[in-house]
Amino acid sequence: MNGVINTLDATARLFVDKMKQEEQPQTAIDIFSRYYDALRHGKTGYIAESEIEPVAENGITDFADIADLHIAGEEALARTVVIKLNGGLGTSMGLYTAKSLIPVKKGLSFLDITALQIRSLNKRFGLSIPLIMMNSFNTERDTLAALDKYPDIKTNIPQSFIQHKFPKVNAADLSPVDAPHDRRLEWNPPGHGDLYAAIQCSGVLDSLLKMGYKYAFISNIDNLGAALDTRILGHFKSRDFPFLMEVTDRMFMDRKGGHIARLKSGQLVLREAAQCPPESIDRFMNTDLYRYFNTNNLWIRLDALREIWNRGTLTLPMIRNMKRLDTRDELSPNVIQLESAMGSALSIFENADALRVPRSRFAPVKNCEDLLLLWSDYYDLTEDYRIVMNRRHKSIQMNVRLDPQFYGTLNKLKERFPAGAPSLVECESVNIFGDVKFGKDIVITGRTSVINATDKQALIDDGARLTGNITL
Repeated sequence: MNGVINTLDATARLFVDKMKQEEQPQTAIDIFSRYYDALRHGKTGYIAESEIEPVAENGITDFADIADLHIAGEEALARTVVIKLNGGLGTSMGLYTAKSLIPVKKGLSFLDITALQIRSLNKRFGLSIPLIMMNSFNTERDTLAALDKYPDIKTNIPQSFIQHKFPKVNAADLSPVDAPHDRRLEWNPPGHGDLYAAIQCSGVLDSLLKMGYKYAFISNIDNLGAALDTRILGHFKSRDFPFLMEVTDRMFMDRKGGHIARLKSGQLVLREAAQCPPESIDRFMNTDLYRYFNTNNLWIRLDALREIWNRGTLTLPMIRNMKRLDTRDELSPNVIQLESAMGSALSIFENADALRVPRSRFAPVKNCEDLLLLWSDYYDLTEDYRIVMNRRHKSIQMNVRLDPQFYGTLNKLKERFPAGAPSLVECESVNIFGDVKFGKDIVITGRTSVINATDKQALIDDGARLTGNITL
């Protein structure tokens, strides 16, 4: 037994040495080491059904109940910063550059729209609200270069801080991964839960507090529904919450995403799919049982975050993610990525709460199907650069399914929609299977399926109106 323990200790030291060679700070090394120690002792990070209970239908405050708090929010704007999670590459769409640079609406990228939202807020209220990016080691350079287009939104607060990186773990023997052909594959971002350690280690948290900032609104940059809302800020300020999570009604398409629940103590908790025991997966995906979905739009009181750090390192629950070493290669060996979720702090901050918000505050772009919908007239871009659903559309949700063989990457999507997206404002659902190229000024209505079962590309003529089942 001692030999096994010594072997494990020696292996753990290999991870520590590897992180030190990459100049990762001691705080990040300590967090990884705790996660790795839990992993090698058989910890799964699961949150069992016996530990939680669903949140009641009226168990949290509704956005409709805080309509009169916008003035309180406006008064707090001067002490508020906006932080965007910007560590992702567009790998799910066949790209290996910062996802935030993909054009999504009227030629503007996620980053453009985010910067223009801040410019609009600043102009409206006569302020200089800081916009801060949490970048990864993959996105920092390109993002800062793109932000140079907006010198008027720069402040004396750093524009970014960089997410740490964790070494991937070989699933076969829990050793460090070795990929001499591409050393970048040996590392993974530690999840957006790294926000708390990264903002602390970078010195940005101290800088914000010294300059009198108190509130931070944090969201994913690919969620263009997540604009700073003064009503929510007013609610957050007036209730003096240390932490607030925006949640929305969970739909069938969200069944695999993180939901909130209550611990037996009454404290709210976030449970991600990777934290659900296999035997409970059916209950996890039951949207009638667990009805509230985490939008990853969070509000944090910066002084409360500092207090937690002063009491000791903030360690979120471990998430163990099984992946391929190279996600592009199905024969690539299995690895374990140790991560954490930013929203897990819901169970760490005392008196943390959740707010039920409209679905309009959750409009993420995770794949080419989401992107096509955003390109189309299903969404509008307002004068103050908010993305909102077109009022002509009658449903709060529309399903788009595209054949991944022909539409799974951004380049393939552009090739088959060279004139841009069709009109979808009168559409309830659209399924496209097979290789189909679309002309300009096309309108799709109702419930529509377009199928090309041949081995040749089919063409939809300019100006066509499509509805129902169409076989080409």
